[in-house]
Amino acid sequence: MVPNVSGKVAFVTGGASGIGAALATKLLNEGAEVWIADRQIGPAQELVQRINSGSAKAHAIELDVRDYASFERAVAEAVQQSGRIDYLFNNAGIAVGGEVDSYTLDDWNDVFDVNLRGVVHGIQAVYPIMIRQHSGHIVNTASGAGLFTSPGMVSYTATKHAVVGISKALRVEAERHGVQVSVLCPGAIRTPILTGGKYGRNAASAEQLAKFWESFRPMAPEKFAERALAAALRGDAIIVVPASWKAFWYLERLSPALSMRVARLMIKRMREMDFTAT
Repeated sequence: MVPNVSGKVAFVTGGASGIGAALATKLLNEGAEVWIADRQIGPAQELVQRINSGSAKAHAIELDVRDYASFERAVAEAVQQSGRIDYLFNNAGIAVGGEVDSYTLDDWNDVFDVNLRGVVHGIQAVYPIMIRQHSGHIVNTASGAGLFTSPGMVSYTATKHAVVGISKALRVEAERHGVQVSVLCPGAIRTPILTGGKYGRNAASAEQLAKFWESFRPMAPEKFAERALAAALRGDAIIVVPASWKAFWYLERLSPALSMRVARLMIKRMREMDFTAT
């Protein structure tokens, strides 16, 4: 059961699809007012039309998390209309698949700009507001790849490790202001990012990627949102869903060398499927 969020205001980046859309929908159904922020404004507006009903309040707002000025404007509009922000879900993310020997500098920069700088921009725009309110909760979306060795997507892995680190350190700092910080570390969730997504890139075809990830039995985003929100709103610091993915995290902590052996088996499998290089 999700703790009571009725009457609260939530701001969700990357909210037009995947995990973001599932989180926004669940929050709205639980009584929160939700700002669905995405650079795909059309899909964000369509989602608002689908989920708005009765007294529910969902708003679509255009936001490119790579642009801090854009983030400031979007947050200012939300606060002007809703009066406050109780929850920030820093959720927008992209992935570039393949091994580093196939990367360009643009591949690194694109992933860093969205996954890392986007989170930083959200914190810089919203954290001061929460400090003034003496309340609030920042929920950053990282990944299981932020907790254990994950070859074949090194730029993505780097950003997600960074988001975990930011979240843990900020959680300690923010306590004195009455602000909570949590980090979501999803395993395989059935969302567009598994096969590249709108803005990601992969050497493999969508069909190859779907076949690879299907063996991990991806969780439905709606089920993920229910479990992740319940944990976040309880105040959990690091949230791994599905719970079975904690095994990889525990292995990394208990035996880094064995975790690396597992990672070598994973990259071997990727190479055999011929989708780690262009």
